[in-house]
Amino acid sequence: MKRLLFLVHRWAGVALALFMTLWFFSGLVILHSVQMNQSRPQQLAHAEPLQAEAGWLSLGEAWERSAAESKQAAAAGKPASAAPAAEAGKAPAKRVDNTITEARLLRHAGQPQWLVEDTSGKRFAISAIDGHVQETSAETAGRIAEQWVNGNEASGLATPVHFLETIDKPMIVRNQDALRPFHHFAVDDGAGSELYISAKSGDVVHASTSVERGLYWAGNWLHFFRFLDLTGWSESRAEILMWSVIVAFVACLTGLIVGWLRWRPGLFGKATYAEGRVHPYHAFWFRWHFWAGLIGGSFAFLWALSGFVNGNTWKLFTPATPSREELVRYYGNGLPAAARDWKPVALDGTAGHAVELSWRRLGDQAVLLAYDRNGQRQPVAASVESFGSVALTDAVQRLAGDKVNATHSLLSEYDSYYYLRHGRGSYDRPLPVVRVDLDDEVGTRFYLDPQDGRLLLRQDNSRRAYRWLFNALHYWDIGFLYVRPAWDAWMLLWIGFGLVLSVSSLFIGWKRLKFTFMPKNKKRAAQVVNPEPELATESQGS
Repeated sequence: MKRLLFLVHRWAGVALALFMTLWFFSGLVILHSVQMNQSRPQQLAHAEPLQAEAGWLSLGEAWERSAAESKQAAAAGKPASAAPAAEAGKAPAKRVDNTITEARLLRHAGQPQWLVEDTSGKRFAISAIDGHVQETSAETAGRIAEQWVNGNEASGLATPVHFLETIDKPMIVRNQDALRPFHHFAVDDGAGSELYISAKSGDVVHASTSVERGLYWAGNWLHFFRFLDLTGWSESRAEILMWSVIVAFVACLTGLIVGWLRWRPGLFGKATYAEGRVHPYHAFWFRWHFWAGLIGGSFAFLWALSGFVNGNTWKLFTPATPSREELVRYYGNGLPAAARDWKPVALDGTAGHAVELSWRRLGDQAVLLAYDRNGQRQPVAASVESFGSVALTDAVQRLAGDKVNATHSLLSEYDSYYYLRHGRGSYDRPLPVVRVDLDDEVGTRFYLDPQDGRLLLRQDNSRRAYRWLFNALHYWDIGFLYVRPAWDAWMLLWIGFGLVLSVSSLFIGWKRLKFTFMPKNKKRAAQVVNPEPELATESQGS
């Protein structure tokens, strides 16, 4: 049995040594990478002044005109892409008449637009002037890019921006399928900056320098095996990653057992190895591998375990986010009259500095929020200030079913499941927040934003277990490690041990492969001239 343990560890290590080195190296790089997909606060920081004017269409008018335009195009037998495009890049797209979940009023390249998301997840940019569904042309996207780079007071010293291509699905833009295709721009700022702008909405969805992209390719791209997307293995990438993690888990587990079996510290009078050594190894890489595994192997094991959990293999955990159908039930049907009929007007006070107005709805209530460049939001007098407990509880009841009782409470501090994490800011996890607990069998809990009605987080017993098995063991977002730079020092220490462990595995694995496939006569001669006690001892499993 002991021999089998040694053999499993040896060949699992040989098979995965290179990948584990890549995992630890790319994990180290990820620590120092920045988010290149632009968050809502980043987009607001670069947004154009809104300055709403009389005569702009209400949300209801814009939505109805776009629907009529789509029906006319369908009756004429023309695909939306063949409809005449106006000079500002208008190219009406086919629109399905679903219910609106969110609508944002803003300017792109000086033109006011309603950016609408419906219950199917589709996005539409609708002119606030005439109700046309718009596609952002490369020319219009160029003006958006110039404004993004140079600000709203562009001068003669403005940084040049150059159009490169329009691409349907760039590898570096993740989780943005609803906004494709994208216009790709290069920025002459000396840093190799690039932008990707959605042709669907006109939003800048990606901004990066050459250094940031380099960190991405050396970090996330390697860590998640995205290089397989360039080959014929793209469809099998997730499965290959899963089985690689399983083998890494087995290698770490057997390595821990082997290390503890081989360690003889001489406690309680027990014998040590020759010359008083606490391990049997003489060669340089074997010694480093032993100590790195004995000290840091537990963390490598926990990272492998949590990496396996992350993939939710075999659907062991409930989904992290509600499905589209569940969200439809949560938001309810219909568009409240307040959101449908409100006419854009010039705003007074601090709301007059808004760069975006956003309608959010729950059931028959709607809230209009004004956002400034700092990401601050405040309600506009045309709507209620926030969603009350009744509206939020009713939304949860629509989602969970009327037979489930719900209790709610207002949280002004983060807890162990709803908290800020490295890379996740206060926009994604605002306070205060309403927590709604259901009395169902799985302990379902929802965290809701009372100001805009967003369903921020759903937890049940399964997801709470996932939080501790993945987030706690992979990101180490627990206790004192919430605070930086304590978290950085902790991660650097154990990733360092992991790198030593995996790099030493490469050298040991290569030596083992050479020794295994060496002709028998040369193998005997090599053992006489330069014996390898480590290899011989492992073979015997002693």
